[in-house]
Order: sequence, then C-alpha cells, then structure tokens
Amino acid sequence: MFRTALLAASRSGAIRGLVERTPLTRPVVKRFISGDDVDAAIATTGEVLADGRYVTLDHLGEDTRDARQADGTVEAYLELLRRLADAGYADRAEVSVKLSAVGQFLPVDGEKIALENARRISAAAGAVGTTVTLDMEDHTTTDSTLGILRELRVDFPWVGAVLQAYLKRTEQDCRDLAHAGSRVRLCKGAYKEPATVAFQDKAEVDRSYVRCLKVLMAGEGYPMIASHDPRLIAIGHELASSRDADTYEFQMLYGIRPDEQRRIAAAGNRMRVYVPYGDQWYGYFMRRLAERPANVAFFLRSLITKG
Repeated sequence: MFRTALLAASRSGAIRGLVERTPLTRPVVKRFISGDDVDAAIATTGEVLADGRYVTLDHLGEDTRDARQADGTVEAYLELLRRLADAGYADRAEVSVKLSAVGQFLPVDGEKIALENARRISAAAGAVGTTVTLDMEDHTTTDSTLGILRELRVDFPWVGAVLQAYLKRTEQDCRDLAHAGSRVRLCKGAYKEPATVAFQDKAEVDRSYVRCLKVLMAGEGYPMIASHDPRLIAIGHELASSRDADTYEFQMLYGIRPDEQRRIAAAGNRMRVYVPYGDQWYGYFMRRLAERPANVAFFLRSLITKG
C-alpha cells in the first residue's frame, strides 16, 4: 500500500511542487541523481569508471507533450555524447533514452517523431563509438517502444531495450529478443500496473524474473542483469557460468549498493551503473523510494538529521 502511494505521488503535480521546494530534499536526492547538468554527469561518469565500473547515462525527463521540449532533450543527449567522446569515456559509457521524453506522446505523429529523434541520438552514439538503450516505461508504451526498437535496429543493430519482469507478457518478449546482436536489460519494473497485465506479488515477480533471465541466457543475445537483489544476482552468476564474460553484464542504479557494485566489478564482471542527471528528477526519485523500504528509511533519517 505504501509503495502504491509513492507511485501515485510520482504523478502528482501538487506533491511534486512540495517536494521540490523542500530544501532538505536535495541532499537526499544527490544520493540517486548525479546532478542537474551535463558537467555533473561527466564528473560522476569519471568517478564511476575510475574503479572499473561502466556507465549508462539517463537525461531525466518523461511524458513530454511539447515538440520543442523533445527537441531540447535530443540536443541534451547530443551534447552529452560529444562530452563523453571528448573525455575519452565513450567506450565505457552509453546512454539510456526514454522515448516519452523525445516525443512518443505528442498528439500528432508522436511515434514518428520519437523514432526520428531516437535515430538522431543513435547516429550520434554510433559516431563516437558507444550505444543506446531504450528505457521502458509503463505497460501502455511497451508495444510502441518495441516497434520503434525494431525500426532503429535496421540501421543501428546494437540498440538495446529494457524488459520488465513484472509484466506477464515479458517472458514471450524475451524469447522474441533473445537473438544474436540483441541487447536486453531485464529489470523487475518500477511503475504501478494493474493485475490484468502485471504480477502483483513480489515472489511472483521474482519467479518471472528468473524465468525471463533463463530465456535470455539461453539465447544468443547480450543479457543485462539489472537487479540489486542478492538472490537474483547469485542466480544470474550461476546462469552465466557457461557464457564468456563479455557476453553479459550486471547493472545497478547509481547510489544503491555501491560497495556491491565494486565487488562485482572487481571479481571480473562487467558492472554498469545507471546514472541519471538533470533537473527533471522528481518522478525518477519517487520511483526509487517506492522500490525499496530501505530507500524511504534513508530519506526520512536524512530529513530528521538535517532538521
């Protein structure tokens, strides 16, 4: 019930204004968000890469309803990719893109605009020697996102996608994408979804995650194991034991279990950190709180301490 309330709050303009205006929030947000601008993103990337981890960067923003705002998001990614190349980071840092932030929900030709904008970002990524992963949002966007993925992969076969284990359809989506050249980040999912399309019980979601991961690991693609759950990470290690080390990777969010991230990397695994940045941090931040009670406890302790 508490998770449901937090996810509902992530869509509330009134609560957003309250949280964003609270000075005590910002020090806590810094645990999960690199910073407001590209300078912060590049600095954080350097810090993460320094101890052997890899990076995927997300310029925060979603549900864009204005074409100019979508264009601005594209320009932000193009600048980010230039900066990654200039810093010598492009071989170890890629970008993650939410299609809703680049026009997917625009009232006229939204999918077409999102495809063209994602194509611009992919072309820029390819030019500097890195890759793009399309983030997945709530279940209403899944078919559209996978359709755009198919179009992009005609010219950019390395473009990756995210699949969410709590959706009942995902095991079949994994079968469809477990082919050579395909890159799939498998996560549990962080949106409030109805029982008609998504598993509601944590144990059911975990079982779905394992089933989906088995499909991906048995295929010829490149699985990306996105989880902070020690049990699922151990299962991922076991399932990957017969694969070459460069044919899969682990992923975790910036600010969550950093010592474990470093341990996984030090053991010879590719460990990629999802680093978000930008001033549109509210929705992302609230979903991180909803994912784990420990995050909420950390938030509240910080408020009390700062107070």
